Amino acid sequence: MTNLQTQELRKSAIQFLEQNYKQRLQTLKLLGIGRYEFLAKIKNTEANIVCMMRFLQNPQQLKFPNLIEADLSDLILDEVNFIRGNLTNANLQRSSLVNADLLFANFTKADLRNADLTGATLNETIWTEAVVAGCQFGQGIGLTQLQYQDLKLRGAKFTHQSYDN
Repeated sequence: MTNLQTQELRKSAIQFLEQNYKQRLQTLKLLGIGRYEFLAKIKNTEANIVCMMRFLQNPQQLKFPNLIEADLSDLILDEVNFIRGNLTNANLQRSSLVNADLLFANFTKADLRNADLTGATLNETIWTEAVVAGCQFGQGIGLTQLQYQDLKLRGAKFTHQSYDN
């Protein structure tokens, strides 16, 4: 990608993030990516400008959310679909992902301090070096016993102690 293309993509991402929620939703629908409604909620930060550039680069080819280093802190993302989402180094502090579909999501080095994942589906998720202190997992649906024990040791909270024996 040429420098000029990158600059134009960056400009488009900034313009998108400067819009209000309703305008963003309309833009997402026009691009054919209305299913990524959570993008209408994200903050206008440098990390999210880069994230939006990835979404805007080729919206017709999007299959799974690429949220590397995105700032999703303090957002209500209940019931969001992040199947196969790449959330490596993402900031999810204090976010609510209640009943979210997180199958095969990659949370490597993500910050989930004090996030709420109650009722989330977590099959085949990756938690390498994720910061989970104070993160609420409810039953931890789909976690292996090893993942449950590892996350609990790192400060995650579970409302149901289904793996304790």
